[in-house]
Amino acid sequence: MQPPSTSTQTRRRFLTQAAGTFFAAPFVTSGLRAASPNGKLRHAAFGAAGMSWSDMNAMSNHPMWELTAVCDVDTRNFARVKEKWPHVKCYQHWEELLEKEAGNIDSVNVSTPDHMHGPIGLKAMELGKHVYGQKPLAQNLYECRQLMLKARETGVMTQMGIQVSSSFTERLAVAIIHQGTIGKVKEVHTFSNKFWGDMEPVPQKTDPIPAELDWPKWLGTASDRPYIAGYYHPSNWRKRRDFGTGTLGDMGCHMFSGWFRSLDLAAPIAVKSHGPAPLNDTNWAIDAIVEYTFKGTSRTEGDTVKVTWYDGNARPPAEVMALADPAKFPGQGSIYIGTEGVLLSPHGSTPMLYPRDKFTGFKYPKLEPRDHWADFIDCCLKGGSEKPSANFDYAGPLTEAVLLGCLGSIFPNEELHWDAPALKISNSEAANAFVKRKYRPGTEI
Repeated sequence: MQPPSTSTQTRRRFLTQAAGTFFAAPFVTSGLRAASPNGKLRHAAFGAAGMSWSDMNAMSNHPMWELTAVCDVDTRNFARVKEKWPHVKCYQHWEELLEKEAGNIDSVNVSTPDHMHGPIGLKAMELGKHVYGQKPLAQNLYECRQLMLKARETGVMTQMGIQVSSSFTERLAVAIIHQGTIGKVKEVHTFSNKFWGDMEPVPQKTDPIPAELDWPKWLGTASDRPYIAGYYHPSNWRKRRDFGTGTLGDMGCHMFSGWFRSLDLAAPIAVKSHGPAPLNDTNWAIDAIVEYTFKGTSRTEGDTVKVTWYDGNARPPAEVMALADPAKFPGQGSIYIGTEGVLLSPHGSTPMLYPRDKFTGFKYPKLEPRDHWADFIDCCLKGGSEKPSANFDYAGPLTEAVLLGCLGSIFPNEELHWDAPALKISNSEAANAFVKRKYRPGTEI
């Protein structure tokens, strides 16, 4: 057996040293990065379609950003990119892009399926590149922690792709809570009517692999399996446990951010799933109900505060919905129950206060506009101590809370106790085995 590499040893030492001070101020080192000849942020995109296409287009609105290279395991996705950016270099393998373009790029976005966020993001940061990482930050708790620590170690700029956290509507909800409008928050219920799960068995078939798709590279860190047309790639991987993180992983990072920031929360103490168990070890379940327990803060009532997640057809109890307007209850959002009132924050829409007559004439706080992608680009260009709003020191603990709920859904009706500094579920060895994934040989992190 070969000894671990220098980078692996360094990461392990850093994790050990950081474990006792997980929520302390970040340790930062300054790396030397060659300046762009024209002063622009030279960028590489991992992923050429889906969210990566969206991220590239959003970043292109910034006058000091330029796209240098793109990587996608499915070369069919390059045509649209080349049409808009004719001079961009295209690669099918992410390692090759980083090897050949390391001296020509300053930043990357990692907007691949969830299971490759960790490997690509870590390598990019090791090379001193700023990283815009799509949500969830990683596919599992171990990789999520590694990304946060690597960002601290290298001092690069980071931003998780929870663009709604920069939106007027979410920041408005945070401001309303922070100014004490509904008093101390007693509990929160947050919900999404998406169905990124599958309660059916895996089809027992194998389809021909498209010539343009490198299937082993798409599998990445996951184990070998037959290619099934449309089952994993291009759009159903979120339902599969080896690749995605279900509805909670897809929407949780967006929707947790409002109450995570407004209540000044850190790591959960415990999590318990009340939803159905997954049918098999391939797919996520649907209709999840996951209850979190957090330590209380100055913005909450009591020593602890409960936050409950619902997805699919699951919804908050009728008595909770009755605190707002059940007939107009949104498909996605959060409801904060405070000592002095209730705040309903529909996902992507203006928050509303209840009871309505109590808050007649309420004047909403005034906020300046913010662009999530420009925030990242500006911080990369400026350098210094100013960080993007959803940098990995914020996004890491947020994503860990989300992923802990995903893990908890595999063990319904078991309360799992979370030891954040040790990155461990302290009361269940069976559950603790899922903190870190099983890697295909040769792809370990």
